[in-house]
Amino acid sequence: MGIGYIVLIVGIMLASWMVQNSLKQKFKKYSKVGLKIGLTGREIAELMLRDNQIHDVRVVSVQGRLTDHYNPADKTVNLSPEIYEGRSVIAAAVAAHECGHAVQHAKAYGPLEMRSALVPIQNASGRIMNIIFMALLVSSFFLGLMSWQVALPIIIGCYFIFTLFAFITLPVEYDATKRALAWINDRNIVTPDEHGIAEDALNAASRTYLVAALGSLAMLLYYVLMFVNND
Repeated sequence: MGIGYIVLIVGIMLASWMVQNSLKQKFKKYSKVGLKIGLTGREIAELMLRDNQIHDVRVVSVQGRLTDHYNPADKTVNLSPEIYEGRSVIAAAVAAHECGHAVQHAKAYGPLEMRSALVPIQNASGRIMNIIFMALLVSSFFLGLMSWQVALPIIIGCYFIFTLFAFITLPVEYDATKRALAWINDRNIVTPDEHGIAEDALNAASRTYLVAALGSLAMLLYYVLMFVNND
């Protein structure tokens, strides 16, 4: 594949680790900064939903850390315990961000609808990939079950779906952050200093999606080059 491509892959892996580590450090630091207004993440989420005339979305608590997400299938804003119950700047920022997705859903935001439509296809691609790699593993012991010539086009197709999903996710996440930051500022949820903290944290989270998209693209190109070179 060439030394340049190997350097690229290693570089993306290193960037991913650095971005993830930076995000964890920022969340740990900012979770200790109390929100002056004193509302919990749940209260902020419910307030943002009401302000946007959204009355059919529930705010619920889910287990885990950094497990916060909006589920368009059942219209729930799912917040981890430290965000749901938290009264920190980070709790306000994350709660508002996830509600930003609910606002996107209510307004039929195009990229979100495209991503939602791709979810079952991506899930199916993941299952296909597992089957393919298992078949290749078995083939290493029992020759003839599956060859790389057969597997590569399928792997490329699956990674194309992964990469498409990852890049469609970018505008969805950046737009939700933009909506969240504008609302918490206009609603006076945060002070100017707290707004800077919220913006820094949410932008750090967005960068994880960017690195993931680049990583998926790199893997897609890797398999495409392998297919071309084997031709």
